[in-house]
Amino acid sequence: MKTPIPIMEKTPFALDPVPLQGCLTARAGAALTTRIFRSMNLPALCDANLPAHRRTRTGYSPAQFVETICTGLLLGIERLEDLEALRLDDGLSRVVGYRAPSARATRDFLEKFHDESLVEQARQQAHQSDLIAFIPQANPMHQGLERLLVGSARKCADQGEPKLTRATVDADATVVESWKQSATFAYTGVKGYQPMVAMWAEADAVLSAEFRDGNVPARYRPANCVKAAFRALPSTVRTFGFRGDSACYEDELLGWLRDEQRQDGPKGPIEFAVSAVMSPELRASCQKLPEARWTTFGVEDDGVLRQWAELDFVPSDTYEKKDSRPLRYVGIRIVQPQGELFEDGSRYKHLAICTNRTLPAEQLIAWHRAKAGTIEHVHDELKNGLAAAAMPSKYFGANAAWFLVNCIAYNLASALRAAAPDADLRTARIKRLRFQLLNVTGRIVRDRRKIRLRLAAPREGIASFIALFERFALRTVSTG
Repeated sequence: MKTPIPIMEKTPFALDPVPLQGCLTARAGAALTTRIFRSMNLPALCDANLPAHRRTRTGYSPAQFVETICTGLLLGIERLEDLEALRLDDGLSRVVGYRAPSARATRDFLEKFHDESLVEQARQQAHQSDLIAFIPQANPMHQGLERLLVGSARKCADQGEPKLTRATVDADATVVESWKQSATFAYTGVKGYQPMVAMWAEADAVLSAEFRDGNVPARYRPANCVKAAFRALPSTVRTFGFRGDSACYEDELLGWLRDEQRQDGPKGPIEFAVSAVMSPELRASCQKLPEARWTTFGVEDDGVLRQWAELDFVPSDTYEKKDSRPLRYVGIRIVQPQGELFEDGSRYKHLAICTNRTLPAEQLIAWHRAKAGTIEHVHDELKNGLAAAAMPSKYFGANAAWFLVNCIAYNLASALRAAAPDADLRTARIKRLRFQLLNVTGRIVRDRRKIRLRLAAPREGIASFIALFERFALRTVSTG
């Protein structure tokens, strides 16, 4: 009798070189991503806002290009070239209704967003002002894509229950490493870009994004992106808030936030808290406080203390008007255990928050720090969960468009999370959504003149898929 080989010492089958017959795809989750994209009315927004290229010479509309990129990103592509796998998938073509455009055609589409004359114009203006960094003006195609991002953010917010009437905007810049020809060196020492993103914390939706060269400082005109985010909010929002890191501690932005009759934004108060730049004067204000003024609010496992104190500090910046109430500064002191020092040889590290809120200090610090779970999470998902870190072109405008489409894909994922029947999925990262919902095998079958998508999944998984499918209203035509 032949001795059986243990299962862990063999592969219990042989590979068959003959392709499996039938209209099959391992990417049936595209049925869900395209359902969300179309139910949000994004194809019509593409046609309305990208009129210069309603249909390219390849026969694809801008909506099909944007939908294909978003679908690929949510399914797990890591760079533009990976779209070729979608193009060769016959089952996927049946699921979405058309064969995906090639990577070459998609790159050509993205490069239509680049306008070299606008880049040169911004460079000349910067040179005349003795500046090294500059931000090119967006061309009409790029402005259309920004309106598409706004539309996706508003539709994403509509998925939540109850309807949101408060909006806290969180904004920050991030470094995207890239060694493309047009990339420049960032403050971190790597070559790349430094886009700024503003998002709606309560809706988990990206409202605006400003693509920037790597050498553009984070504190260079942050008001542009923040103002665009507040303009993007729907009229149903009645209460406003803003949180930002030290990149947002800038005269124009702080003055705009304080002005209740502000131009280019909502009227009324905006509650804000921004990390202050630790100037010599602000540091001296922290250092001169007596020990009794510092209150401990946290102790780390290694014995490091976190303390706060109200600071007697009034900066002499231009946003401080004679008739305005001085902003409040809350100092934060990080104290090393006795005998241990920071790298600069001191026992204390000082930080500060600039705010117009009257919350108790510990609540204010917790509210301000909550942005770490929103905007920093968005940056991580854009660069690691999606493909915002893999720039497709040497052209600045094409890379800017790619980054914006990644932001749109993030909003689609947020809408999916908000609508998920399983509460456990509402905080899931994009990689988990992929594993649980999107990377599922499906087969298009015809049964009594009806076309159906049959999924290779447990009944519970199929039920969740159908529930999500029905949450996004769209006409379904299953006969053919």
